[in-house]
Amino acid sequence: MKENLDKKKPLKKVPIKGMMPKPPKFNIMWVYGVIILAILGVQFFMSSNNARLITYQKFENEMLKPGDVDKIVAYKQEELVVAEIYIKKEKLKEAKYKDLKEKNNFSISGTTPQYYFTDGSFESLQSRLNKSQEEVPNESRVSLSYESRTSPFSSLFWSFIVPIVIFALVWIFIMRRMGGGAGGGGGGQLFNIGKSKATLFDKASQVNLTFNDVAGLTEAKQEVMEIVDFLKNPEKYTNLGGKIPKGALLVGSPGTGKTLLAKAVAGEAQVPFFSLSGSDFVEMFVGVGASRVRDLFKQAKEKAPCIIFIDEIDAIGRARGKNSMMGGNDERENTLNQLLVEMDGFGTDSGIIIMAATNRADVLDNALLRPGRFDRQIYVDMPDINERNEIFKVHLKPIKLEEGIDINFLAKQTPGFSGADIANLCNEAALIAARKGNESVTKQDFLDAVDRIIGGLEKKNKIITKEEKRAIAFHEAGHATISWLLKHAHPLIKVTIVPRGQSLGAAWYLPEERSITTTEQILDEMCSALGGRAAEKLILGRISTGALSDLEKVTKQAYAMVSIYGLNDKIGNMSYYDSRGQESFTKPYSEVTARIIDEEVSKLIESQYARALSVLEENKENLTLLAEKLLSTEVIFKEDLEAIFGKRPFDENTTELLAQEVASSVSNTTTQEISNN
Repeated sequence: MKENLDKKKPLKKVPIKGMMPKPPKFNIMWVYGVIILAILGVQFFMSSNNARLITYQKFENEMLKPGDVDKIVAYKQEELVVAEIYIKKEKLKEAKYKDLKEKNNFSISGTTPQYYFTDGSFESLQSRLNKSQEEVPNESRVSLSYESRTSPFSSLFWSFIVPIVIFALVWIFIMRRMGGGAGGGGGGQLFNIGKSKATLFDKASQVNLTFNDVAGLTEAKQEVMEIVDFLKNPEKYTNLGGKIPKGALLVGSPGTGKTLLAKAVAGEAQVPFFSLSGSDFVEMFVGVGASRVRDLFKQAKEKAPCIIFIDEIDAIGRARGKNSMMGGNDERENTLNQLLVEMDGFGTDSGIIIMAATNRADVLDNALLRPGRFDRQIYVDMPDINERNEIFKVHLKPIKLEEGIDINFLAKQTPGFSGADIANLCNEAALIAARKGNESVTKQDFLDAVDRIIGGLEKKNKIITKEEKRAIAFHEAGHATISWLLKHAHPLIKVTIVPRGQSLGAAWYLPEERSITTTEQILDEMCSALGGRAAEKLILGRISTGALSDLEKVTKQAYAMVSIYGLNDKIGNMSYYDSRGQESFTKPYSEVTARIIDEEVSKLIESQYARALSVLEENKENLTLLAEKLLSTEVIFKEDLEAIFGKRPFDENTTELLAQEVASSVSNTTTQEISNN
């Protein structure tokens, strides 16, 4: 028995009867090749010359003198002259031309030459023909015509092969463009247009980014790390009856690190990671988006467990039924429908987690956000001061810094900055240091970089008249005075009348990092913003267009207080804010309410303008001193305001203490646009 088993070891694959071998994979280039060869063959056959070579004596005695020749065509070929002989159609039926039919399998005609002979020159040929036809009347003589010809191959090449090659190249280019670069080569792109464009990251193409490279985002990282841990150790959760989450949606403002967090997941997860954007599903052809969704999930099922990341999912995930044409086909909705089915339909699959990122979660379809599809919505907020400290540590690693730079100081100076803003700030500081010729990046370079990012490029050579400069000085002095004297206004750091960006003057404040804002705080901010126009009216007796950004900000704040936050006594505790954007074309209130809102907004703004005039009137002398100092020095700091107005009576405020620390290190070029006051 053992011997029999040993004999059966070297098995060979035997084809099963009735089973045909698998045919080779079809390629559209085969069709092109067959067509081109067929056309070349026909062209070669049509252009081939089957004429027989004869001597001049045979031509003269057997064809020319009997009157069988219809015409003679001569052309130059290299060193000789070739004379082609055309026999009359009725003479071709005679027996002496029987050899032509035996030689050619195809029927002969008078349209092609049957014989030819050669001569040394056109003159010699013409002389011999004239001598042979001396006794023939002129009207019966055979005519001799001359032609200029190139070689058959050259003629075939330029008249046929070159156009075919150009046409083939244009066709391949069009097919590649239509296929969007997906799939095989040449015309095969058209058949791969429905394939997914997702980039696969696996063990062979591992991303080097990890969670250690993502600073801040502590809560968001914890949520995402749990998903990665679930894929690595599923028993830890399934033993307790837990199920793997279907999807996680990263929501946050631009630049907060949503895509960076997804890249870190790709680097941390030891599973295949498919990455693509929402726009990759959008195509000019109907049905392509849904086809690419199906192909994406087909690839994911083969690689499961895995993660799919769709960046900017709002490109295909918008709420359905809006802005669609009557009777038209909405390709985006078809793509979304297919995505919904794949995420949680009858064919529910385990081991596939979908991550997506967007900064416009309010426009997404409700069906996409329900549990079972995107089970988790992870909000990636703007970093606070501690998180900015961590972000600075990450982005400052490749930068050569001078000794003694305090990262906490940089974090305190950048309230409201996102992770992308901080990365840009570090890079800008390095560029400024290089421009100055420094060997390392100094604290001053970072301060200049803040000015450059917030205020724009400094324009010291901008032409401004003396009257305009005086108006700008009083405008900025008005802002500075009111912000110094009001309790809830942002602490002032610096004021300048040097043009920067689109602003003719600028002031830099250090806003508090608040979670909520009270009515008194908003009113003080509005009064401070209107201080510039109030100063112009009080001192110069006229107002200008320089307060445009201030008026825009104040108007938005007033409407928000009345119609959104419920901070108006007459409207009451009502909010007409539409967080889902469902009522973009209709107002959720009557015309009477709209009139009341407009009236209350106008009252709010005018009352704060009157308040600003009152405050400036009481401090008119100090306001004038501050404006004159601005005109002479162009830049003033917190210390200058203390010398004129005295210390603020609100120093117990922690933000004011922070402002003192920042002001002590601010340079002569640190600014902020008026619109950011």
